[in-house]
Amino acid sequence: MKLFVAGLSFKTAPVELREQLAVTPSKASCIACRVRLGARLAEVVLLSTCNRVEIYAAGPSPGADADRLFNFLTTKPLNLRRHVYLHENTAALRHLFNVASGLDSLVIGETEITGQVKQAYEAAHAAGLTAAVLNRAFQKALQTAKKIRAHTSIGRGATSVGSVAVELAEKIFRHDLSKQTVIIIGAGQMGEMCVRHFAKKGAKSILVSNRAFDRAQQLATEFSGRAIRFDNLLSAMTEADIVVSSTGCPRTILSRADIEAIMRARRNRPLFLIDIAVPRDIDADVQQLDNVYLYNIDDLEMVVRENVRLREQELAVCHALIEASAAAVLPKLHFYQELTNAADARRGVQPQPDWAPRGATA
Repeated sequence: MKLFVAGLSFKTAPVELREQLAVTPSKASCIACRVRLGARLAEVVLLSTCNRVEIYAAGPSPGADADRLFNFLTTKPLNLRRHVYLHENTAALRHLFNVASGLDSLVIGETEITGQVKQAYEAAHAAGLTAAVLNRAFQKALQTAKKIRAHTSIGRGATSVGSVAVELAEKIFRHDLSKQTVIIIGAGQMGEMCVRHFAKKGAKSILVSNRAFDRAQQLATEFSGRAIRFDNLLSAMTEADIVVSSTGCPRTILSRADIEAIMRARRNRPLFLIDIAVPRDIDADVQQLDNVYLYNIDDLEMVVRENVRLREQELAVCHALIEASAAAVLPKLHFYQELTNAADARRGVQPQPDWAPRGATA
Protein backbone atom coordinates (compact mmCIF):
# COMPACT_ATOMS: atom_id res chain seq x y z
CA MET A 1 0.00 0.00 0.00
CA LYS A 2 1.39 3.38 -0.99
CA LEU A 3 0.62 7.04 -1.50
CA PHE A 4 1.13 7.58 -5.21
CA VAL A 5 0.32 9.80 -8.16
CA ALA A 6 -0.03 8.53 -11.72
CA GLY A 7 -0.37 11.19 -14.37
CA LEU A 8 0.43 12.69 -17.70
CA SER A 9 1.02 16.36 -18.43
CA PHE A 10 2.09 18.80 -21.11
CA LYS A 11 5.63 17.59 -20.42
CA THR A 12 4.85 13.99 -21.38
CA ALA A 13 1.82 14.06 -23.69
CA PRO A 14 0.59 16.35 -26.51
CA VAL A 15 -2.74 18.17 -26.29
CA GLU A 16 -4.40 15.79 -28.78
CA LEU A 17 -3.84 12.97 -26.28
CA ARG A 18 -4.61 14.95 -23.11
CA GLU A 19 -7.94 16.11 -24.47
CA GLN A 20 -9.11 12.49 -24.81
CA LEU A 21 -8.67 12.03 -21.06
CA ALA A 22 -9.94 15.42 -19.89
CA VAL A 23 -12.66 15.27 -17.23
CA THR A 24 -15.05 18.11 -16.50
CA PRO A 25 -15.38 19.20 -12.84
CA SER A 26 -19.02 18.05 -12.75
CA LYS A 27 -17.99 14.48 -13.62
CA ALA A 28 -14.72 14.31 -11.66
CA SER A 29 -16.13 12.75 -8.48
CA CYS A 30 -18.10 10.11 -10.36
CA ILE A 31 -15.10 9.08 -12.46
CA ALA A 32 -12.76 9.18 -9.45
CA CYS A 33 -15.15 6.78 -7.70
CA ARG A 34 -14.97 4.52 -10.73
CA VAL A 35 -11.17 4.58 -10.50
CA ARG A 36 -11.22 3.79 -6.78
CA LEU A 37 -13.56 0.81 -7.17
CA GLY A 38 -11.98 -0.51 -10.37
CA ALA A 39 -8.40 -0.29 -9.08
CA ARG A 40 -9.35 -1.25 -5.48
CA LEU A 41 -7.89 1.92 -4.03
CA ALA A 42 -8.66 3.31 -0.58
CA GLU A 43 -8.52 7.04 -1.40
CA VAL A 44 -8.56 8.95 -4.70
CA VAL A 45 -8.39 12.54 -5.95
CA LEU A 46 -8.68 13.15 -9.70
CA LEU A 47 -7.08 16.34 -11.02
CA SER A 48 -7.89 17.29 -14.62
CA THR A 49 -6.76 20.63 -16.10
CA CYS A 50 -5.79 21.86 -19.54
CA ASN A 51 -2.19 20.83 -18.88
CA ARG A 52 -2.49 17.61 -16.88
CA VAL A 53 -4.61 14.64 -15.84
CA GLU A 54 -3.46 13.06 -12.57
CA ILE A 55 -4.75 10.40 -10.21
CA TYR A 56 -3.63 10.81 -6.59
CA ALA A 57 -4.32 7.75 -4.49
CA ALA A 58 -3.65 5.74 -1.38
CA GLY A 59 -3.68 2.05 -2.16
CA PRO A 60 -1.76 -0.71 -3.93
CA SER A 61 0.87 0.71 -6.27
CA PRO A 62 0.06 0.11 -9.96
CA GLY A 63 3.79 -0.11 -10.72
CA ALA A 64 4.56 -0.57 -14.40
CA ASP A 65 0.82 -0.76 -15.13
CA ALA A 66 0.08 2.81 -14.03
CA ASP A 67 -1.18 3.62 -17.52
CA ARG A 68 -4.06 1.18 -17.04
CA LEU A 69 -5.61 3.43 -14.40
CA PHE A 70 -6.52 5.86 -17.16
CA ASN A 71 -8.69 3.28 -18.90
CA PHE A 72 -11.32 4.21 -16.31
CA LEU A 73 -11.39 7.76 -17.74
CA THR A 74 -12.27 6.85 -21.31
CA THR A 75 -14.27 4.28 -23.24
CA LYS A 76 -11.61 4.19 -25.94
CA PRO A 77 -8.43 2.18 -25.18
CA LEU A 78 -5.33 4.36 -25.51
CA ASN A 79 -1.64 3.50 -25.64
CA LEU A 80 -0.38 5.64 -22.77
CA ARG A 81 2.57 3.70 -21.37
CA ARG A 82 5.29 6.04 -22.62
CA HIS A 83 3.32 9.13 -21.55
CA VAL A 84 2.36 8.24 -17.96
CA TYR A 85 4.59 8.94 -14.94
CA LEU A 86 4.33 7.41 -11.48
CA HIS A 87 5.59 8.88 -8.19
CA GLU A 88 5.29 7.10 -4.86
CA ASN A 89 5.37 8.12 -1.18
CA THR A 90 7.81 11.02 -0.63
CA ALA A 91 8.19 11.63 -4.37
CA ALA A 92 4.39 11.75 -4.70
CA LEU A 93 4.14 14.32 -1.90
CA ARG A 94 6.87 16.42 -3.47
CA HIS A 95 5.13 16.28 -6.85
CA LEU A 96 1.78 17.32 -5.34
CA PHE A 97 3.41 20.28 -3.59
CA ASN A 98 5.11 21.35 -6.83
CA VAL A 99 1.86 21.08 -8.78
CA ALA A 100 -0.22 22.97 -6.20
CA SER A 101 2.39 25.74 -6.06
CA GLY A 102 2.52 26.18 -9.83
CA LEU A 103 6.13 24.99 -10.10
CA ASP A 104 5.26 22.11 -12.43
CA SER A 105 3.03 24.23 -14.67
CA LEU A 106 3.45 25.36 -18.25
CA VAL A 107 3.56 28.86 -16.79
CA ILE A 108 5.87 28.53 -13.78
CA GLY A 109 4.30 30.21 -10.79
CA GLU A 110 0.77 30.29 -12.22
CA THR A 111 -1.95 30.93 -9.68
CA GLU A 112 -4.90 29.16 -11.32
CA ILE A 113 -3.59 25.67 -10.60
CA THR A 114 -3.79 26.21 -6.83
CA GLY A 115 -7.53 26.78 -7.13
CA GLN A 116 -7.89 23.79 -9.43
CA VAL A 117 -6.07 21.52 -6.96
CA LYS A 118 -8.26 22.82 -4.14
CA GLN A 119 -11.43 22.25 -6.19
CA ALA A 120 -10.38 18.70 -7.10
CA TYR A 121 -9.57 17.86 -3.48
CA GLU A 122 -12.77 19.38 -2.07
CA ALA A 123 -14.89 17.53 -4.63
CA ALA A 124 -13.24 14.21 -3.75
CA HIS A 125 -13.53 14.92 -0.04
CA ALA A 126 -17.23 15.79 -0.34
CA ALA A 127 -17.79 12.54 -2.23
CA GLY A 128 -16.14 10.53 0.55
CA LEU A 129 -13.17 9.57 -1.62
CA THR A 130 -10.47 10.83 0.76
CA ALA A 131 -9.42 9.95 4.29
CA ALA A 132 -6.48 10.71 6.57
CA VAL A 133 -3.67 10.23 4.03
CA LEU A 134 -4.91 12.38 1.15
CA ASN A 135 -6.64 14.83 3.49
CA ARG A 136 -3.37 15.63 5.22
CA ALA A 137 -1.34 15.60 1.99
CA PHE A 138 -3.63 17.98 0.09
CA GLN A 139 -4.17 20.33 3.03
CA LYS A 140 -0.41 20.63 3.47
CA ALA A 141 0.05 21.14 -0.27
CA LEU A 142 -2.37 24.07 -0.29
CA GLN A 143 -0.71 25.58 2.79
CA THR A 144 2.67 25.27 1.07
CA ALA A 145 1.39 26.95 -2.08
CA LYS A 146 0.13 29.87 0.01
CA LYS A 147 3.49 30.14 1.78
CA ILE A 148 5.37 30.20 -1.53
CA ARG A 149 3.16 33.03 -2.80
CA ALA A 150 3.82 34.97 0.38
CA HIS A 151 7.59 34.50 0.59
CA THR A 152 8.73 34.54 -3.06
CA SER A 153 8.09 36.52 -6.24
CA ILE A 154 7.57 33.38 -8.34
CA GLY A 155 4.17 34.66 -9.43
CA ARG A 156 5.28 37.97 -10.94
CA GLY A 157 4.53 38.62 -14.61
CA ALA A 158 2.22 36.44 -16.69
CA THR A 159 1.17 33.74 -14.25
CA SER A 160 -1.69 31.90 -15.95
CA VAL A 161 -2.52 30.35 -19.29
CA GLY A 162 -5.03 33.16 -19.85
CA SER A 163 -2.48 35.90 -19.22
CA VAL A 164 0.08 34.19 -21.45
CA ALA A 165 -2.52 34.02 -24.24
CA VAL A 166 -2.90 37.79 -23.96
CA GLU A 167 0.88 38.18 -23.93
CA LEU A 168 1.03 36.16 -27.16
CA ALA A 169 -1.57 38.45 -28.74
CA GLU A 170 0.57 41.43 -27.75
CA LYS A 171 3.57 39.93 -29.48
CA ILE A 172 1.54 39.33 -32.65
CA PHE A 173 0.42 42.96 -32.75
CA ARG A 174 3.73 44.47 -31.61
CA HIS A 175 2.49 45.33 -28.11
CA ASP A 176 -0.32 47.55 -29.35
CA LEU A 177 -3.86 46.20 -28.98
CA SER A 178 -5.54 49.60 -29.16
CA LYS A 179 -6.84 48.95 -32.69
CA GLN A 180 -7.84 45.30 -32.24
CA THR A 181 -11.24 43.78 -31.63
CA VAL A 182 -11.14 40.70 -29.43
CA ILE A 183 -13.74 37.98 -28.94
CA ILE A 184 -13.55 35.75 -25.88
CA ILE A 185 -15.51 32.50 -26.22
CA GLY A 186 -16.34 31.06 -22.81
CA ALA A 187 -17.02 33.09 -19.68
CA GLY A 188 -15.57 30.72 -17.13
CA GLN A 189 -12.50 31.36 -14.99
CA MET A 190 -10.12 31.22 -17.94
CA GLY A 191 -12.32 33.44 -20.10
CA GLU A 192 -12.66 35.96 -17.30
CA MET A 193 -8.88 36.03 -16.91
CA CYS A 194 -8.49 36.75 -20.63
CA VAL A 195 -11.09 39.53 -20.58
CA ARG A 196 -9.43 41.09 -17.57
CA HIS A 197 -5.98 41.09 -19.18
CA PHE A 198 -7.15 42.31 -22.60
CA ALA A 199 -8.98 45.19 -20.91
CA LYS A 200 -5.85 46.03 -18.93
CA LYS A 201 -3.80 46.03 -22.14
CA GLY A 202 -6.17 48.50 -23.78
CA ALA A 203 -7.84 46.38 -26.45
CA LYS A 204 -10.07 48.48 -28.70
CA SER A 205 -13.17 46.34 -28.20
CA ILE A 206 -13.88 43.19 -26.21
CA LEU A 207 -16.79 40.90 -27.07
CA VAL A 208 -17.79 37.98 -24.85
CA SER A 209 -19.78 34.95 -26.00
CA ASN A 210 -21.04 32.18 -23.76
CA ARG A 211 -23.78 29.56 -23.94
CA ALA A 212 -25.32 31.08 -20.82
CA PHE A 213 -25.93 34.59 -22.17
CA ASP A 214 -26.52 36.19 -18.76
CA ARG A 215 -23.00 35.21 -17.72
CA ALA A 216 -21.60 36.74 -20.92
CA GLN A 217 -23.52 39.94 -20.17
CA GLN A 218 -22.25 40.08 -16.61
CA LEU A 219 -18.60 39.65 -17.64
CA ALA A 220 -18.81 42.02 -20.61
CA THR A 221 -20.51 44.74 -18.56
CA GLU A 222 -17.85 44.53 -15.84
CA PHE A 223 -15.15 45.41 -18.36
CA SER A 224 -17.10 47.74 -20.65
CA GLY A 225 -17.36 45.09 -23.34
CA ARG A 226 -20.24 43.69 -25.35
CA ALA A 227 -22.00 40.35 -24.91
CA ILE A 228 -22.70 38.18 -27.97
CA ARG A 229 -25.29 35.43 -28.04
CA PHE A 230 -23.74 32.08 -28.86
CA ASP A 231 -26.01 31.72 -31.90
CA ASN A 232 -24.57 34.98 -33.28
CA LEU A 233 -20.93 34.06 -32.69
CA LEU A 234 -19.98 33.30 -36.29
CA SER A 235 -21.33 36.59 -37.62
CA ALA A 236 -19.60 38.49 -34.79
CA MET A 237 -16.28 36.88 -35.71
CA THR A 238 -16.28 38.70 -39.04
CA GLU A 239 -15.30 41.89 -37.20
CA ALA A 240 -12.71 40.36 -34.87
CA ASP A 241 -8.94 40.46 -35.11
CA ILE A 242 -8.29 38.00 -32.27
CA VAL A 243 -10.47 35.17 -30.99
CA VAL A 244 -9.59 33.36 -27.76
CA SER A 245 -11.61 30.25 -27.01
CA SER A 246 -11.72 28.56 -23.60
CA THR A 247 -14.98 26.66 -23.20
CA GLY A 248 -15.50 23.38 -21.43
CA CYS A 249 -17.23 21.79 -24.41
CA PRO A 250 -16.25 18.14 -24.98
CA ARG A 251 -16.06 18.66 -28.76
CA THR A 252 -14.97 21.34 -31.23
CA ILE A 253 -17.29 24.33 -31.54
CA LEU A 254 -15.62 25.93 -34.58
CA SER A 255 -15.10 23.75 -37.65
CA ARG A 256 -13.04 24.39 -40.75
CA ALA A 257 -16.26 25.09 -42.67
CA ASP A 258 -17.24 27.72 -40.07
CA ILE A 259 -13.91 29.53 -40.40
CA GLU A 260 -14.00 29.31 -44.21
CA ALA A 261 -17.39 31.06 -44.18
CA ILE A 262 -16.10 33.69 -41.75
CA MET A 263 -13.04 34.36 -43.89
CA ARG A 264 -15.19 34.89 -46.99
CA ALA A 265 -17.36 37.36 -45.10
CA ARG A 266 -14.30 39.28 -43.86
CA ARG A 267 -12.73 39.24 -47.34
CA ASN A 268 -9.82 37.13 -46.15
CA ARG A 269 -8.61 39.68 -43.61
CA PRO A 270 -6.14 37.96 -41.22
CA LEU A 271 -7.68 36.21 -38.22
CA PHE A 272 -5.74 35.10 -35.17
CA LEU A 273 -7.24 32.22 -33.18
CA ILE A 274 -5.93 31.21 -29.74
CA ASP A 275 -7.45 27.95 -28.52
CA ILE A 276 -6.61 27.39 -24.85
CA ALA A 277 -9.33 24.80 -24.24
CA VAL A 278 -8.73 21.12 -23.54
CA PRO A 279 -10.46 19.39 -25.28
CA ARG A 280 -9.78 21.85 -28.08
CA ASP A 281 -12.56 24.18 -29.26
CA ILE A 282 -11.26 24.82 -32.78
CA ASP A 283 -10.68 22.28 -35.53
CA ALA A 284 -6.91 21.99 -36.06
CA ASP A 285 -7.44 21.92 -39.84
CA VAL A 286 -8.29 25.63 -39.90
CA GLN A 287 -4.57 26.43 -39.78
CA GLN A 288 -4.38 25.27 -43.39
CA LEU A 289 -6.54 28.22 -44.48
CA ASP A 290 -4.92 31.35 -45.89
CA ASN A 291 -4.57 34.22 -43.41
CA VAL A 292 -5.83 32.10 -40.50
CA TYR A 293 -3.32 31.73 -37.67
CA LEU A 294 -4.19 29.15 -35.02
CA TYR A 295 -2.35 28.71 -31.72
CA ASN A 296 -3.23 25.99 -29.21
CA ILE A 297 -2.23 25.68 -25.58
CA ASP A 298 1.01 23.88 -26.40
CA ASP A 299 2.06 26.76 -28.68
CA LEU A 300 2.11 29.10 -25.70
CA GLU A 301 5.36 27.49 -24.61
CA MET A 302 7.44 29.96 -26.65
CA VAL A 303 6.04 32.80 -24.54
CA VAL A 304 6.50 30.80 -21.37
CA ARG A 305 10.23 30.24 -21.96
CA GLU A 306 10.88 33.96 -21.60
CA ASN A 307 8.96 34.09 -18.33
CA VAL A 308 10.85 31.07 -16.97
CA ARG A 309 14.18 32.87 -17.17
CA LEU A 310 12.80 35.66 -15.02
CA ARG A 311 11.65 33.23 -12.34
CA GLU A 312 14.44 30.69 -12.14
CA GLN A 313 16.22 32.59 -9.38
CA GLU A 314 13.15 32.09 -7.16
CA LEU A 315 12.92 28.34 -7.74
CA ALA A 316 15.61 27.43 -5.20
CA VAL A 317 13.66 29.17 -2.43
CA CYS A 318 10.41 27.50 -3.55
CA HIS A 319 11.96 24.05 -3.60
CA ALA A 320 13.45 24.59 -0.14
CA LEU A 321 9.98 25.44 1.20
CA ILE A 322 8.55 22.33 -0.45
CA GLU A 323 11.23 20.07 1.01
CA ALA A 324 10.55 21.52 4.47
CA SER A 325 6.81 20.94 4.07
CA ALA A 326 7.29 17.37 2.89
CA ALA A 327 9.62 16.65 5.79
CA ALA A 328 7.05 18.07 8.21
CA VAL A 329 4.08 16.09 6.94
CA LEU A 330 5.77 12.70 6.46
CA PRO A 331 6.12 11.87 10.18
CA LYS A 332 2.48 12.75 10.71
CA LEU A 333 1.39 10.33 8.00
CA HIS A 334 3.51 7.60 9.55
CA PHE A 335 2.19 8.54 13.01
CA TYR A 336 -1.34 8.11 11.70
CA GLN A 337 -0.37 4.68 10.39
CA GLU A 338 1.12 3.64 13.70
CA LEU A 339 -2.08 4.61 15.51
CA THR A 340 -4.14 2.68 12.97
CA ASN A 341 -1.99 -0.43 13.30
CA ALA A 342 -2.12 -0.23 17.11
CA ALA A 343 -5.92 0.03 17.07
CA ASP A 344 -6.18 -2.86 14.61
CA ALA A 345 -3.82 -4.98 16.72
CA ARG A 346 -6.12 -4.52 19.72
CA ARG A 347 -8.97 -5.84 17.58
CA GLY A 348 -6.85 -8.74 16.30
CA VAL A 349 -6.47 -7.30 12.80
CA GLN A 350 -3.15 -7.83 11.03
CA PRO A 351 -1.04 -4.59 10.92
CA GLN A 352 -0.97 -2.65 7.67
CA PRO A 353 2.18 -1.69 5.73
CA ASP A 354 3.28 1.94 5.71
CA TRP A 355 0.89 4.34 3.93
CA ALA A 356 -2.05 1.97 4.08
CA PRO A 357 -5.19 3.94 5.03
CA ARG A 358 -7.67 2.60 7.56
CA GLY A 359 -9.95 -0.02 6.13
CA ALA A 360 -7.59 -1.14 3.36
CA THR A 361 -6.35 -4.71 3.15
CA ALA A 362 -2.67 -5.58 2.94
